Amino acid sequence: MRALGAILLAVCTTWLVSQPAFAEKRVALVIGNSAYRNVVRLANPANDSEAMSTVLKKAGFDVVELKRDLGVNEMRRALRDFSDNVRDADIAIVYYAGHGIEINGNNYLIPVDAVLERDIDAFDEAIPLDRVLTVIEPAKQLRLVILDACRDNPFNKSMKRSIGSRAIGRGLAKVEPESPNTLIAFAAKAGSTASDGDSTNSPFTAALVKFLPRPGLDLRKAFGYARDDVLKATNNRQEPFMLARR
Repeated sequence: MRALGAILLAVCTTWLVSQPAFAEKRVALVIGNSAYRNVVRLANPANDSEAMSTVLKKAGFDVVELKRDLGVNEMRRALRDFSDNVRDADIAIVYYAGHGIEINGNNYLIPVDAVLERDIDAFDEAIPLDRVLTVIEPAKQLRLVILDACRDNPFNKSMKRSIGSRAIGRGLAKVEPESPNTLIAFAAKAGSTASDGDSTNSPFTAALVKFLPRPGLDLRKAFGYARDDVLKATNNRQEPFMLARR
């Protein structure tokens, strides 16, 4: 853990501060899915993605790709195109706001055109989290995935199970990053759901845009402060968490 901590301390204290002396290439893909076509739309992912994109642009990221309301083919294309930017990047971030679902221990991000009548439809209609992690793997120093994607999923109620024993979880499953210097930040702990929020942004994203831009603040501390902020805002009903691989 000390090796990861050393890298985070060296990189993350300046990752949101634009300094010409540093030559690191920093790239980000920001996706917000609000306009779901087959279930009730979500109010805030469009706003959340806009807010996060603004934070990263102000931080001087070399590339910030903002995508909203993507269907499955559009999400696949966005990840494929972003992989070209990651190839020679030092820091790569993917931020996603929208519906997410866990099926049999595997996490999926849900495009706006998903129907998901059956659990096996996720293979064709959703994006595995593993695919996102693979896309950012070439980044040399830091790989970060932020998932504001644990909202109470309406697909769960009607989805048919292909096998009776196949589990469809509430929220997203806890997964351990396989590549070093990789972090995954979840809006809510495993097996629980996150609030879309009653204001302009979700509680998680509202906390992130509050703390991430602070100069000199270690990334772990920023997420810790964000967690405390979300707990307070939701009366302890929602607790974000972060997983890291050294």
